[in-house]
Amino acid sequence: MIKNIVKDPFFLRQKSEPATEADAQVVEDLIDTLDANRERCVGMAANMIGVKKRIIVVAMGPFLFPMINPVITKKSGEYQTEESCLSLEGVRPCTRYREIEVDYLDRDFKPQHGKYKDFIAQIIQHEIDHFEGILI
Repeated sequence: MIKNIVKDPFFLRQKSEPATEADAQVVEDLIDTLDANRERCVGMAANMIGVKKRIIVVAMGPFLFPMINPVITKKSGEYQTEESCLSLEGVRPCTRYREIEVDYLDRDFKPQHGKYKDFIAQIIQHEIDHFEGILI
């Protein structure tokens, strides 16, 4: 189901809790909501649809890729950039890493490990920041 985008900074600054299999519908709602906003959004965290769970979805070409409870385990190639967010107005500076490794659960709640670089790595880092209440 397509959900409204949360724009309340107070809510967005709250930390997210680990997701469980009981949150499977949140994964689907997040996919539907990102798909409905693809012309202006390439990634989304669950708190952006009002759910404080550690779930993100990232657009990788034509595919929408969910990551449940993702944790960055390795990062390299620090750089400075600017980002925007569907939940916030404007563009803000931030620090990102060109290459990251991530442990996460897939949409079937099976453990996965992935290596990502460049723009996809940047999107994942931005969305994981949402879990900690970090607003760029």
